[in-house]
Amino acid sequence: MSISQDAFVYAYARTPFGRFGGGLADRRPDDLAAVVVKDVLDRAPELDPARVGDVFWGCANQAGEDNRNVGRMAVLLAGLPTSVPATTVNRLCGSSLDAAIQGSRAIESGDADVVLVGGVESMTRAPWVLPKPSRAYPAGNSELVSTTLGWRLVNQAMPAEWTVSLGECNELLGERFGISRGRQDEFAARSHQLAAAAWDEGFYDGWVTPVDDLVRDEGVRADSSVDTLAGLKPSFRPDGTITAGNASPLSDGASAVLLGASGAVPGLDPVARIAGRGVFANDPQDFGYAPVEAADRALARAGIGWSDVAAVELNEAFAVQSLACVDAWPVDESLVNAKGGAIAIGHPLGASGGRVLATLAERLRVSGDRWGVAAICIGVGQGLAVVLENVS
Repeated sequence: MSISQDAFVYAYARTPFGRFGGGLADRRPDDLAAVVVKDVLDRAPELDPARVGDVFWGCANQAGEDNRNVGRMAVLLAGLPTSVPATTVNRLCGSSLDAAIQGSRAIESGDADVVLVGGVESMTRAPWVLPKPSRAYPAGNSELVSTTLGWRLVNQAMPAEWTVSLGECNELLGERFGISRGRQDEFAARSHQLAAAAWDEGFYDGWVTPVDDLVRDEGVRADSSVDTLAGLKPSFRPDGTITAGNASPLSDGASAVLLGASGAVPGLDPVARIAGRGVFANDPQDFGYAPVEAADRALARAGIGWSDVAAVELNEAFAVQSLACVDAWPVDESLVNAKGGAIAIGHPLGASGGRVLATLAERLRVSGDRWGVAAICIGVGQGLAVVLENVS
C-alpha cells in the first residue's frame, strides 16, 4: 500500500554565525551541531525524542572533528536516545538544504513521521591534510593542504576550466552578465544593513540560540556602505570586481529544522508545508547560476509561478552570483533576503541551507504571506531550491 503525506516545518533553530577565528572558534563542529539539535527539540517539549524517525545532517568538509558521520555524533552528544539514527549528507554548500529535501521525502513516503534535519560547519577548525603516499618513505617533500574551502587534491583528469577557484568562477559570471563592481557593492551593503535592522527589530531573537558569549551573527556591520566597500581591493584578479566585502566570509555555525507529518509533533502547529523541490546541475564553473533553474523547477512542482512568491531566501555566496540569479527571475529584488543574507550573516557551508529554509519559514510566519522560495548555489556546478507554503 502506498503512503502519501505532506511534510511540514514545525520548528527551527540556529547558532549565531561566527567569523573565521572568531567567537565560535573554540567550539568543535560536533558540539555546535549538538547545541541546535537539543535546542530545536526543546521547542517541541511534548515530543518524545525517541519518536524522531531519522536525522539527516549536512556537512561539507568532514575532514577533521566533523568526521565519522557528524550527524550521528550530534544526536549522541545532544543526549537523544541511542535508538535515533542519523546520516550525514554532503552536497557542499547545499548540504543542509539537501538534508531537508531528503527528510521531507522520508515523511512523504511514510518512512518516518518526524525527522530532524540541519547542518554544521566550522571553517575555522577545518584541518590541513597531508596526502598519503602510495609507497612508503617518499624521498621528496610533502605539502599540507587546507580543507577550509574549495578544491583540494584535484584529480588531474578534470578539465582545467572546471577546477578554477570559486572567486574566478564568479568573475567569469560577472563578465558573462555584465554585472558591475558598483552593483555588487550596493548589494553587499544592503545585506549588512538589512541584517542589522532585522537583529535590531528582534526578528532573530526567538530562534537564534546564543553560544558562549556570541549572541548575534558576528559578521554583520551596520555601518557598511557602498563607499567603504568601494575602497577594498579585488581578491581574485588585479582588475576584478569581487572583494572580501561583496562575497560571503568564512564562517562557523549550525542550523536545525524539525520536520513532521500533519499532527506528528504534539503541542505544536506546523509553520509551513514543503510544497516543491528542485535540483539542477550545470558546468562546474557556472555553479553560481544553478539556482535559477532549480528554483524554477521547484515552483513548477509546487504548481505555482513567480507571481505568487512573496519571499525569497537566496544564499549569498557572492553578490555577483546572487544578482545574476535575481536578474534571471521575474521577482522584485526587495523580496530577496529582506532580513539580510550570507554576505553579512556568514556562510558556514553545511549550515547555510538550513539557515535559508528557517529564515524563509519565519518570514512567512511573521508576514502572513503564503508562498516563498529558498535557494542555494553549490560548488562544482549545482543548485537546490525548496518552495514553502505558509500554513501558520
